[in-house]
Amino acid sequence: MTPEFIISFAKDAIFITLLISMPILMVGLVVGLIVSIFQTVTSIQEQTLTIVPKIVAVFLSILFLAPWLLEKLTTYTTKILTNIPTYIR
Repeated sequence: MTPEFIISFAKDAIFITLLISMPILMVGLVVGLIVSIFQTVTSIQEQTLTIVPKIVAVFLSILFLAPWLLEKLTTYTTKILTNIPTYIR
């Protein structure tokens, strides 16, 4: 294994991790911002009002994005597993 291979492997792993996590994190961020604005406008400072909508939104986004996430992970894993003979030299 060469240093170039290890750097390329790490770069691909970080990229796929960011690609998979960003849509879910963005949904949580947007819902959190909306709930915070709602709390500020109405002066309601209930802690469960912030947590529950974010949990529901993230769960629904995972359900909605599951086919795409699974396809990306499967493609990446297949690429890694099919290239194992070229990695071992």
